[in-house]
Order: sequence, then C-alpha cells, then structure tokens
Amino acid sequence: MHIDVIDSEQRGITETDWLLSKHTYSFGSYHDLNRINFGTLRVFNDDVVKPGKGFETHRHENMEIITIVLSGVLEHKDSAGNHGVIKPGDVQRMSAGSGIEHSEFNASKDEEVHFLQIWVYPEKRGLTPSYEQRNFSPELFCNKLVPIAMRASSERTLTIHQDATFYLGDFEKGQKLIHKPRSKAHGDYLFVIEGELKMGDTVLKKGDSAQITKADQIESEALQSSKVLLIEVNINTL
Repeated sequence: MHIDVIDSEQRGITETDWLLSKHTYSFGSYHDLNRINFGTLRVFNDDVVKPGKGFETHRHENMEIITIVLSGVLEHKDSAGNHGVIKPGDVQRMSAGSGIEHSEFNASKDEEVHFLQIWVYPEKRGLTPSYEQRNFSPELFCNKLVPIAMRASSERTLTIHQDATFYLGDFEKGQKLIHKPRSKAHGDYLFVIEGELKMGDTVLKKGDSAQITKADQIESEALQSSKVLLIEVNINTL
C-alpha cells in the first residue's frame, strides 16, 4: 500500500472578502504540477462563503460536480431550471455534460456556509446536463462508511456518470474504518472533515487527506470522534 499524505496547510488558497477556498488540486490561480488530479478526481475544494455572498452565474462543461454542505445553507440555481437549497445532510450532484450555467449563494444573511465541492471527470463527454439532490440521515453513518454517490443506479445514492464511489462515515473514538478497494486499478482519496485518524504510523487531522494506492485493504482508527469522506476512483483511466 502506498499513502501520499496531503497536509491541510499544503493546500492552495483562494481568499477574497467573501470567500475562503482551499484547493487540494490545481484550481483557478493555484497551480501545482504535482497536484493536478488523482485519477478521475480533478477538483477537491473546501469552501467557506460569507453570508449573502456567492458565485455569480458561470458555466461548466463535461464534469460531474458533487457538493456536500457541512454547515450553513447553500442555494443553487441553474439554466436547466433546477433550484435547490442544500443544508447539512444534503448531497447534490450536477452533471454539467454538454454545458450548463449555474450560481451558488449563501442562502443565509447571518451565517457562513461551509461546503465541499468535488469535480470528477465523466466517463463520456457531451452528456445531457442533469441535477440530483438527496438527504442522508446522520444515523446512517455511525461507525461505518456508507456510499452516497456511485455509478450504479440506486434509490439510496446519487448517480454519478463515472466509475467512482463517494462514501461518508462518522466514527466514534477507538472505532476502526475498514475499506477494501474494488481493485488495484482503483485508488482512494480519504479526507478528514472532523477529528483525527491513525493509519499505520500516519496520523491525519482535520483538513488532512491521503491518496491511497495499491491497497488490498485500508484500515485506520479514530483517535477522537471523526467524520470522513472517502472517494474511490479509477486511477488508470486518464
């Protein structure tokens, strides 16, 4: 097993009077030749937006975009007529496909909104743009990883147009996270949303992440109450 740790402080930063965005991979004005993508995972942004502010209408093409709100409320509108308000427990998937315009704003005038936005390359270009949003009960994730988005169609997950699976999990102190990758062609990106994990001799804290490859099984222990996101992607596709 190979583990490439990305310390929280190693991420690129975009900061304005209304936005603090931390980038695992090259994005916007942040460019790092060693951090372009991880297989089909192209963007992993950790965003905080001030009350009442947000991203004006802009265009995307040929990208699967997953948004997970950690705190606050985010409002989405797009050129296909979709409108959604995303809050903690909600996960949104937008397939930009052949092209779509959308805006994202903090729906609160008093509180910041904190969310993760992840982009994955689609398996085909020019797909019909589409939108999906689902709420997940917090109890689902108690001491286990649960899929929230995957290629296989399911009534319990969002459908993503790529060989990729997104998992969330909440682990109590002392509990173990155990995951078996589908194959050696798949790599796993593990992000610590809250808490602290120990993986072998490696300790991952809040905001830290790890790219894991060549693993028969991934195992880590929660050193304190921890919330994690794991994304499994095909690393041989690109």
